[in-house]
Amino acid sequence: MRIVLISGIVFVHVPFDPQTSPFLGANGFIDWVRVFLGDSLFRVGVPCLSAISGYLMFRRGLDAFDYGKTLRSKARTVLLPFLIWNLSFLALVLVAQKGGIGFGYLPDALNASPRDLATLAFAIEGLPINVPLYFLRDLLLCILLAPVLGILIKRYPLVVLALFFAYAVLPVPSGIFLKKSILFGFSFGIYVSLHQIDIRALDRHAVLISALFLAVTILLATALYYTGPDYPVWIDMLRSLTAIGGIIGSWALSAILIRSRLAERLSRSEGLSFFIFCAHYPLLIAFWMIWNRSAHPGLYPLFYFATPVLALLILVALHKGAKHLVPGLHAVLTGSRAGRSRAAEKHAPDKCAQQKGWSDTYSPKEKATR
Repeated sequence: MRIVLISGIVFVHVPFDPQTSPFLGANGFIDWVRVFLGDSLFRVGVPCLSAISGYLMFRRGLDAFDYGKTLRSKARTVLLPFLIWNLSFLALVLVAQKGGIGFGYLPDALNASPRDLATLAFAIEGLPINVPLYFLRDLLLCILLAPVLGILIKRYPLVVLALFFAYAVLPVPSGIFLKKSILFGFSFGIYVSLHQIDIRALDRHAVLISALFLAVTILLATALYYTGPDYPVWIDMLRSLTAIGGIIGSWALSAILIRSRLAERLSRSEGLSFFIFCAHYPLLIAFWMIWNRSAHPGLYPLFYFATPVLALLILVALHKGAKHLVPGLHAVLTGSRAGRSRAAEKHAPDKCAQQKGWSDTYSPKEKATR
């Protein structure tokens, strides 16, 4: 699910300007497709990824939840990658803007006040310079609140979820969160985990649920296309509602997609989805800057559809190269999401041999025979 959702998020962040806005309708059906992909279908990625995180965090139950261990683990797998990816991009932007490059494409980091610069660096009051990483920032808040959320959802699940649902959908202030649906998604994942909801029971209805989900996103995209870019409040609420409903829809869709050989291979790609998530935005901005220097706005649809595919191909290659050439750096950049299982496999035969008591007893030839 992660690799599919994050690949979709790449389409959400394809840059455009007022001249190439899909809401101008200059390209007819193609512009509607852009709204469908970027503002409807793939907007489910953030709440769904949040639900996965909440589910996995409490999969062993509330009593087995170790808050201190969780904080130490997430400092390595979430906080450290956030800081490395975001601060590296901020440093690159500062260098580029010092040379007169990048103004108009990115926030003016060079002339920003200390407060604004702190926000670009750490997402304190707004979006970080590497925009998609706001998800990691809000996820860290959810992790800090995890014990309280776990207790409340264990005791008062429906009341808590109803409150968080209203917070996510209704036009109320966001408070400490940048994206309100992250709190609901994370809490919904906790609920499914702690109350041992059999989510695989939905798999038998996967085709029907997926069809309904796609139909809803198509209707939403049509409404967005004709009312955007300044959506009425009720349309904005429908968009939030659809994104949250996408948690169920995406799960059902994944039950269909996982049957393919390609999906099975992608599901075993250690750290790839996280690498794509953290690295895609700077690459898209670089493509956008190059495109604007050389192409006509009328050719924008070519940019829109080609750029995400090209970005994914480049990032897959970079991920594979980093994994083999600099495994230590790769592990840090992916939050230690890769390498652990490999290391376990590497040492498994020796460990197994020691447990059986014959590792130091026989010669290599005898070991091979046995």
